[in-house]
Amino acid sequence: MAGIAASDADVVALLMRQHGDIRNLFDEVEQSTGDERRDAFRRLVRLLAVHETAEEEVIHPFTRKSVAGGEDVVKDRLAEEKAAKETLARLDDADTDDPKFLSELAALRAEVMAHARAEERYEFIHIRRSADPARLASLASGIKAAEAMAPTRPHPGTESAKKNLALGPVAALVDRTRDAVRKTMGKDG
Repeated sequence: MAGIAASDADVVALLMRQHGDIRNLFDEVEQSTGDERRDAFRRLVRLLAVHETAEEEVIHPFTRKSVAGGEDVVKDRLAEEKAAKETLARLDDADTDDPKFLSELAALRAEVMAHARAEERYEFIHIRRSADPARLASLASGIKAAEAMAPTRPHPGTESAKKNLALGPVAALVDRTRDAVRKTMGKDG
């Protein structure tokens, strides 16, 4: 792929960078107000939705097959992802100026960061050990392709590659249409 960053050719480096981007977006949402907060939150929702979908379609199947105890590792990650998606879905259309928003966002952040740490500790480290550089690059390409087609909103209950592949294209079309309408109506960035 022309133009892909060197670190993005390694799936673990790519996902770790995205975890950093997610942390930074949480900071941006917490530290801003008004339209800036709403816009930052929309970017956070989108990043979380596409990131988790890509992991569910690419990383978890690899972990199941290639990592000792992978089925249990994935089961735990999927439970975390479902809980975070449910919280994110509740917040998706929230008024970011509502005084309760920041406390709910803090709870979401705690869930998401605990999940990211668990992925890094129980999944990513084992992927790095069990995959050669060519496989890491192939998985990174798979992540990028999955993200390009992923829904941009959380869809609790679709935490599997099969469900994402069956329902994802329709959800992605609906989400991306909704994003365009929001943008056209001036409700987003």
